[in-house]
Amino acid sequence: MKYLIAGLGNIGPEYHETRHNIGFMVADALARSGNVTFADGRYGATASLAVKGRKLILLKPSTYMNLSGNAVRYWLQKENIPLENLLVVVDDLALPFGTLRLKGKGSDAGHNGLKHIAATLGTQDYARLRFGIGNGFPRGGQIDYVLGQFDDQERQLLPERIETAADIVKSFCLAGLDFTMNHYNKKGQGKTNE
Repeated sequence: MKYLIAGLGNIGPEYHETRHNIGFMVADALARSGNVTFADGRYGATASLAVKGRKLILLKPSTYMNLSGNAVRYWLQKENIPLENLLVVVDDLALPFGTLRLKGKGSDAGHNGLKHIAATLGTQDYARLRFGIGNGFPRGGQIDYVLGQFDDQERQLLPERIETAADIVKSFCLAGLDFTMNHYNKKGQGKTNE
């Protein structure tokens, strides 16, 4: 059983560990957990992680966020992975910081990465793990906020939240979407409740 785990983000040092790159950070944590390293390839960097008989292809697209669908489609086809075994890890402004929400399908909610994936694949019926980054920015400040660094308080909480996100990814591959949603979505809250 093979899975494609696409952690979304932007390449380049200026984007390193920004809020918009939380998908990359979760992919990096998964790679560290299996002691595997990323190799640059077409449309992105990939690593292959074995988890209890499952093969997880970890993908960090090099296409920049707005063209993420090109990388996702290419690696799904190259690795011959069915759509139901795709999981996209993405930042979400609509959720409080650290809140983790797994969904089997849904709208792009204005996220350019998800928008391009849906347009490229021709469907919104793919799993996504939304990682809340909060929305503590003034009117008109959204771009600076998502491309900005986490604050000190968030940075302290981040390792545990990223580890939980990695656990959710593994559970999705081992136990399936429904079990994982039921098990984690209620517990997936950060320090704040919705």
